[in-house]
Amino acid sequence: MKSLVVAPVLVGAYGVARIADGFDGSRGPGLAWTLGHLCFLAALVLFVQIFGRLRTMAGGGVTATAGYAAGLAGALALAAQFTIDIVVGFLSADHDAMGPRFDAVKAIPGVEPVVYTVVPLLFYVGMVVLVARLAAGRRVPWWSAVLVLAQAVLPLVSKDLIPLGAALLLLAFVPLLRLRPVEPAVLARSPF
Repeated sequence: MKSLVVAPVLVGAYGVARIADGFDGSRGPGLAWTLGHLCFLAALVLFVQIFGRLRTMAGGGVTATAGYAAGLAGALALAAQFTIDIVVGFLSADHDAMGPRFDAVKAIPGVEPVVYTVVPLLFYVGMVVLVARLAAGRRVPWWSAVLVLAQAVLPLVSKDLIPLGAALLLLAFVPLLRLRPVEPAVLARSPF
């Protein structure tokens, strides 16, 4: 499935664009800001497909379905966040003009936790749960789940590590390229 390769590459492109955007001492607005955000939005579309495929590969069940639902909710929140970022970038003449616009958006009740702080984390939680479920079922090696977890944590350390995280994610996804959906007989025996 090409999306397993293209999605991490697009995340890496976002990370590189983000670093390049900061070379002048501030991030956004501009070409690097917009292109980077568009790359991440495109990756999110692919991740929605990937999450559905991972759920199927894991054989469905409560754990895989919960991971899928969490990943979807997080992807939607991140899509809203990145769309807002792009719009604010287009509406702002410079970096300083972006601040008040972001403040106005975040002042809307519920927007901060839903779009910026809490719900976006579900994207990474869902991804970890889905790959960990596959690892628990011995469908992928244990290190795939560890790499997915590592790529989720790296941006919390520094957002400049996003390209490294994307490379780890690509490596984690390599075993998934060979997987097929679980047979119905296996599904009946799965406790998850």
